[in-house]
Amino acid sequence: MRRPTDKLSHYDEAGRARMVDVSAKAETRREAVAEAFVELSKAVLKALSKNPKGNPLEVARIAGIQAAKQTAALIPMCHPLALSFVDVEAMVAAGGVRLRATAATTAATGVEMEAMVAASVAALTVYDMTKALDKGIRIRDVALLRKSGGKSGSIGGSASHKAPPRGCWLTGGIPPKSPIIFKKSMLGLDLIWIRSGLSLDLVETVEG
Repeated sequence: MRRPTDKLSHYDEAGRARMVDVSAKAETRREAVAEAFVELSKAVLKALSKNPKGNPLEVARIAGIQAAKQTAALIPMCHPLALSFVDVEAMVAAGGVRLRATAATTAATGVEMEAMVAASVAALTVYDMTKALDKGIRIRDVALLRKSGGKSGSIGGSASHKAPPRGCWLTGGIPPKSPIIFKKSMLGLDLIWIRSGLSLDLVETVEG
C-alpha cells in the first residue's frame, strides 16, 4: 500500500498553487471508479418514471459523462486528459439512487477526478430532475472506490464502501445474541427493522 506523502503536491515552495509537472511520468492505462448516492423518499422513487422532464436516471448518466470530459475546466489544477472511456451507471437502491462512474485513459496522470466529477454531477442532475417533488433530497457518500495504473498501481480506495439504507442506525457496537425485529410508525408508514451485526437494517416498509 502506498504511504501518504507529508506535503501537498499542488503547492510550490513559496506556497503558491501550481499544476504538477507530469511530463517525466510514463504514460500507462489509468482507470478509476467513483460513486455518489442521492437519498430519495419512497414517493420520489415511485415518481421517477413519471418525470415530465424525461427519465431522470438516463439524463443523469449523460450529464455525468459530459462532466467527466470537462473536469480540467472545473478543477483548476487538473490536467486536461483525452479520455478513452467514460460510463455512468444509475441504479435504484434502498432509499435512493446510486451513481457509479468509471473513467479510463492512457496518460501520465490518473483519472480519479474525472470519475468523481462524473459521479457528483450525475447525482446533482438527479437532484435537479426531482427537486420539485421533495426539498429534502440529500447527496451523500461521494467516494473513490478504486483506481489502477501508474506508479502506485492498483488502489482499492473505498471498495467495500456501501451507503447505508435510509433509516439505518448504528447500535453502539454490541453484537446481539440473536436477531431482534421491531416496528415503528413514522410519517404514516410502519417501518420494520431487523438487527444484524452492528447495524439496524430496514427490511420492510408497509403503508400504515
